[in-house]
Amino acid sequence: MAKVLYITAHPHDDTSSYSMAVGKAFIDTYKEVNPSDNVVHIDLYKENIPHIDVDVFSGWGKLQSGKGFEELSAEEKAKVGRLSELCDQFVSGDKYVFVTPLWNFSFPPVMKAYIDSVAVSGKTFKYTAEGPVGLLTDKKALHIQARGGIYSEGPAAELEMGHRYLGIIMQFFGVPSFEGVFVEGHAAMPDKAQEIKENAIARAKDVAHTF
Repeated sequence: MAKVLYITAHPHDDTSSYSMAVGKAFIDTYKEVNPSDNVVHIDLYKENIPHIDVDVFSGWGKLQSGKGFEELSAEEKAKVGRLSELCDQFVSGDKYVFVTPLWNFSFPPVMKAYIDSVAVSGKTFKYTAEGPVGLLTDKKALHIQARGGIYSEGPAAELEMGHRYLGIIMQFFGVPSFEGVFVEGHAAMPDKAQEIKENAIARAKDVAHTF
């Protein structure tokens, strides 16, 4: 039985979001194909994801200096403790499914905050004399992304930084398999929007059978 973390970063649901609609099609099909797997939905817009701020740095500093967790301030305990929970949950997953829109060439800020919470030395990667080494070498990941324009090819391809960023992070963590399912061009070609959406949903369902 595999544990799948279904991580969504969109304020809207599948009725009004293209990425969430394709994501729902994927995860519903995945559950049908893998009924014994444990799917955990992490809605980043509903989660408490502390930003790395002065309290977090202070708390981490105290722990690294040998102080116990109980010696941290209330603010430090709350933030550092929550970040640790998020990272441990991420490490416990076997498969990751990220669902995001392309916003300003990247993704919503809640996704960056979440990545910051799980990019922890000693848990998802480690430093060695030869450089950093990823520790999640037995995982796999998928990114479902909606893009209003065309970014898979042409002049805008080099501007896309959401999928590319997640790909780099997964590589940094040592995740050997990272796929993408994209729904793109629906804003640029509104007359074909429904067709574009349906094709992406079909693609997502196909990927769900082999993920």
